[in-house]
Amino acid sequence: MLRVLFITGEYPPMQGGVGDYTWKLGTALSRLGLDIHVLTSQEAGPSHLAPHGVSNVYPQIASWGWGMRRQAVELVQEMQPDVVHIQYQAAAFHLHPAINLLPRYLRGRQPARTAVTFHDLRVPYLFPKAGPLRWRSNLELARGSDLVIVTNAEDREHLRSYADLAVRLHEIPIGANIQPDPPADFVRDRQRAAWGVGPQDLLLCYFGFLNASKGAEELVLAVAHLAAEGVPVHLLMLGGQVGASDPTNQAYLEQVQGLIDSQGLSERVHWTGFTEASQVSANFLASDMAVLPYRDGVSFRRGSLMAALDHGLPVISTEPAVSIPEIIQGETMWLTPARSPDALASAIARLWNDPDLRQRLGAGSMRLARRFTWEAIAQQHVQVYRELVEPSAP
Repeated sequence: MLRVLFITGEYPPMQGGVGDYTWKLGTALSRLGLDIHVLTSQEAGPSHLAPHGVSNVYPQIASWGWGMRRQAVELVQEMQPDVVHIQYQAAAFHLHPAINLLPRYLRGRQPARTAVTFHDLRVPYLFPKAGPLRWRSNLELARGSDLVIVTNAEDREHLRSYADLAVRLHEIPIGANIQPDPPADFVRDRQRAAWGVGPQDLLLCYFGFLNASKGAEELVLAVAHLAAEGVPVHLLMLGGQVGASDPTNQAYLEQVQGLIDSQGLSERVHWTGFTEASQVSANFLASDMAVLPYRDGVSFRRGSLMAALDHGLPVISTEPAVSIPEIIQGETMWLTPARSPDALASAIARLWNDPDLRQRLGAGSMRLARRFTWEAIAQQHVQVYRELVEPSAP
């Protein structure tokens, strides 16, 4: 039985996409017979809360600074895992570079192989005017690891340009952190009515923590444009607003709230706050379309996108940074230029006035979602783990 220790800066009940991903992946790997353990932050709660088959959760890390290396080595030496797998997103580790150097630190102190999944390529802080050193810290994390996993095509292209990384680089997508599983008494019209939205109104939804990369300002301005044109539009902001990891999200939230007030949209924009997964699912299913105007382009690294696809919603997003063959305009998604509220409003109006197009895009979402099941994602991990620890195996 393969034993894997995940190291992650966030884990349920903390709010955060990387934490949810680690939980879902660990659960799926456990079902395939792997022995999964998680080292994470103290905020994750007591270890007896290890959910759904994950063997143990160790919420031991008070700070992700240099002192955490000793704690990691002690646990690794005690557990003797086959693979130590870092789930990397800089903000989840408080932008501190200690985690970037952990694979080199572990080498020679324990026999386990090391892996890293880059959930994005955002760099740590280091110190003022660190400049290129910030990117070098990410390269150090990749080069110090025996296996490098990225979740999307654009990050794969970026890292593949480094010849020494190409040989250890794999792309494995993420899955939806919210599956279609509303409460047993879910009724779509009643769910909409709870937000003051009638059966004939247009209900848009947005999912995910607010930060400047996700285009919430463009979405608010698009809603304002539609309202001014007489469209009975409402916007449902699903889930927690800022999450547990990135302190810059709070300032951006205040900026977006100020824009909503200035546009006179306070009665059209509804915030659900952090709710249990069944309520998130119910609100997805109550919506007419998901609008996710990422400023850096649509990407399969976005858990919010994967959740919308899994619920079969028509999705409006922005043109990707690199070609993604699975995304077909008018078939699996509707794409607009980034940072363009007018284009976004036009796209929303087009789908609103074309039920057949909405139905086609919803079916396209379902087709895409079938490519990203947690079982398939877990099986890909098992394959690369075995190649890592048993390199001579066929």
